[in-house]
Amino acid sequence: MNPSRKQDEQVIYEIRVKGVLDEQWSDWLGGMTIVPQAGGETLLIGPVRDQAALHGLMIKIRDMGLPLLSVNRVETGPSLEDVR
Repeated sequence: MNPSRKQDEQVIYEIRVKGVLDEQWSDWLGGMTIVPQAGGETLLIGPVRDQAALHGLMIKIRDMGLPLLSVNRVETGPSLEDVR
């Protein structure tokens, strides 16, 4: 564990899945912002509290039957205009 990182600090993740989701799934997916992408993919962007919450999110994605394409931890949140 990084001692300089505060315990309550959230990390922004970008999660790309195969399949198209609409905004209605945002609450169920922990408030992630849902951004449809070209080619039938969806980008989920948002803060994740800790590794346990990240694993929980991955379980939800698995249970939805969505193929996971990538998971990226980002230092700062991208603007939605940058990912559209």
